[in-house]
Amino acid sequence: MAAPPARARADYDYLIKLLLIGDSGVGKSCLLLRFSDGSFTTSFITTIGIDFKIRTIELDGKRIKLQIWDTAGQERFRTITTAYYRGAMGILLVYDVTDESSFNNIRNWIRNIEQHASDNVNKILVGNKADMDESKRAVPTAKGQALADEYGIKFFETSAKTNLNVEEVFFSIGRDIKQRLSDTDSRAEPATIRISQTDQELDCAGHTEVCMLWKLKTNYIN
Repeated sequence: MAAPPARARADYDYLIKLLLIGDSGVGKSCLLLRFSDGSFTTSFITTIGIDFKIRTIELDGKRIKLQIWDTAGQERFRTITTAYYRGAMGILLVYDVTDESSFNNIRNWIRNIEQHASDNVNKILVGNKADMDESKRAVPTAKGQALADEYGIKFFETSAKTNLNVEEVFFSIGRDIKQRLSDTDSRAEPATIRISQTDQELDCAGHTEVCMLWKLKTNYIN
């Protein structure tokens, strides 16, 4: 059965799927928790496979339901996460400003996007952990901006700990995608993954391997 269009349900105008990608340990899960629940913890367990959260926001008079997928950064899980590039409307590329290797690997992640995602997917570059002391910084702000300029995408430095620019990042990419969808004929809209209105269960059609992981994590969504 075909997935429903992005602008279908009565309780929202657009359903937008976002993907957080980047090396393990850069703070993807912390960014997601800060944005979805308004909280922060230093005791995160490394993401296994795929997790997601949902938050509905208001943008320019429209209700936007953001379905945000948090992917594992470890190599052994990338065969699972590549399946979720397909259908993603926006991708947040996250690195740690205190870890130069995570920044250098952004080019590898962009190559994965080019290989697996749709051509019109929105991208945004995020340098996380900007609250850290400058003596620990390995990637200058100007270097992050230069990389974003090279690929023609927006750039933010964030801190999940202090909530620096977290709302701004998600609202920015959400607004860009909403604009793109509003300018696109409904027949050309990307497919989305269905979410039950009652219990937010994952529609497992076409995603069997990830659903096996999901069923082990049924307490993830509050």
